[in-house]
Amino acid sequence: MGAMCVGLTAVLTGCGGGGEDPDANTNGVGKLPARTIESKAAKAARGADTVHLTGTLVSKGSSYKLDMRLSDKGGVGEVATKDSRFELLRVGKELYLKADADFWTRKEGSESDQAAARKLDGKYVKVPAGDPSYQQLGGFTEKDVLLDGVLGLHGALSTGDRGKIAGVRTIRVLAAEGSGGSLDVSLEGTPYPLRLKRAGGAGTILLADWNKTFPLAAPGKEETVDYGQQIPAHE
Repeated sequence: MGAMCVGLTAVLTGCGGGGEDPDANTNGVGKLPARTIESKAAKAARGADTVHLTGTLVSKGSSYKLDMRLSDKGGVGEVATKDSRFELLRVGKELYLKADADFWTRKEGSESDQAAARKLDGKYVKVPAGDPSYQQLGGFTEKDVLLDGVLGLHGALSTGDRGKIAGVRTIRVLAAEGSGGSLDVSLEGTPYPLRLKRAGGAGTILLADWNKTFPLAAPGKEETVDYGQQIPAHE
């Protein structure tokens, strides 16, 4: 019987029931065209209430390392650049920034400037809506804005390898055979995007904890101070 199995291998899938269906027990998106998979992933992302976004984003010559939890009501997390690191918290339209004294210290600042920076160390500073930095900083906390900015593939789409991200089976969508970016989409449950490699080496983003709630509340008065000036640039 064993010899017969070996002889028939070239014709059949095997006596032991080999050739497993890669789409068995999945959500079925692996069988779809690449463009449809991308569309379903984008729709799932837009329909989710929350997401945890981590990774590196390169934009306009600047590199940002992100660890943000986002919802339709606000966001909270950390952003790091080449020269600084700060935390952001947005609840509704109220945006707060928290950083250490070094972040607030002006170059060639006076002793009084340094003393003021020390008072801001580890405190939440409310970013005025009219501040030039409000839109840029707030963009890191806007779920739809941030997702629309990163979930972009450029070029003809094709399906690539299957794999796993954090134990979840995925199907990869390639743009321009990978040079235009790639998107790994969940094959389990809702077809959420789980990892994006942006075109041109513009960063890799992981997306997790879709629709998982997280605490989001404005800081207490004792944790908040007024900067009273334009928020420093953080390129």
